[in-house]
Amino acid sequence: MREIAVFSGSAHPELAAEICANLEVPLRPVRVQRFANDCIEVQLQANCRERDVFLIQPLVAPVQENLVELLLMLDAARGASAARITVVLPHYSYARSDKKDAPRISIGARLVADLLVAAGAGRVLTMTLHSPQVHGFFSVPVDHLHALRELAAYFRGLDLSNTVVVSPDLGNAKEASHFARLLDVPVAAGAKQRFADDKVMISDIIGEVAGRDVIVLDDEIAKGSTVIELLDRLRERDARSIRVACTHGLFAAGALGRIGDQPDVLEIVCTNTVPVPVDADTPKLTVLSIAPALAEAMRRIHNGESVSALFDAP
Repeated sequence: MREIAVFSGSAHPELAAEICANLEVPLRPVRVQRFANDCIEVQLQANCRERDVFLIQPLVAPVQENLVELLLMLDAARGASAARITVVLPHYSYARSDKKDAPRISIGARLVADLLVAAGAGRVLTMTLHSPQVHGFFSVPVDHLHALRELAAYFRGLDLSNTVVVSPDLGNAKEASHFARLLDVPVAAGAKQRFADDKVMISDIIGEVAGRDVIVLDDEIAKGSTVIELLDRLRERDARSIRVACTHGLFAAGALGRIGDQPDVLEIVCTNTVPVPVDADTPKLTVLSIAPALAEAMRRIHNGESVSALFDAP
C-alpha cells in the first residue's frame, strides 16, 4: 500500500479517517479555500505522481458545494500526474434523478456521472445506489457495494424467530429479499405511490406482518415520509414491534426525531456512509460503520483483486 494516496473532501472526514485507519495508511491533507468572488480552490497537499489516488467524498448537504469540491480534487489529482484516480462515493445523492418522468426534466444522475469522469475519475467505488441502473450511467468501472452484510450481522444478535423484513415499496423488494435471506426470515413489501418528494401513499402491504416483529429496510431515509406512512399501515395490520434500518441515514428536516418519537419504533439502525445529523439526539439511533468494507474494497482495487468476493455470503 506504499503507492496509495488517500484524500478526503470536506463532506465526511471522519469516515475517511476511519477508512485510512483500517488500511493503515495516512489520510493526506487537502487545503480548500474560497476566493473573494466565492470560487473554491482545492490543493492536494501530498505527492500524487504515479500514485494510486483515492478521493473520498459522499455527496451530502450542501450537495452542490461538495460536488464542486470533488470535481476540483479530481482535476488537481489528474494535473498532478496520478497513475489512477478512484472516487470513493459512499453516497451518490443524484442517483434519485435517474429517469425522465416529466417533460423537460434533467437526468441528474447521468449528468453528474459524466462530470466526474470528465474531471478525471478513472474508477468509482460507491455504496447502495438508489436505482441499480445508475451503475450504467458511468463510462468508467464502478464497484457497487451494499451494507446488507453489516446490517445483517447486527440484527443476528436479536431474536429473529418471529421476524419479517418489510420493504417500503416493490422497487426495493429485491434488496429486502436478499437481506431477508441473510437473516433466514420471510419478506413483505408495501405498495407505494409517490406524488411528490415528501408525499407518498402506501395502499397495502403484500405479505404477512400481523403479530410479527418487523424490520423495515430502505436504502435511504431523507425526510422520512415513506417510513411514517409505512408505520401507519403496519399498525393497522397489528405488527408486534418495529425496527427501522437503512444504509444512508440522511434524516433531513427533523426526520430522525419524527421516526424516533413513534412509540412502537424500538430502534433505528443506519450506517455511517453520511455524517450523522447534529440534531441526532434520540437514544433509539444505532450507527454501524462501513469503513472496514470500503477499506477492503479499496485494498482490493489497489492490488487488482476481485471486489465481487465481498458479496459472498458471510
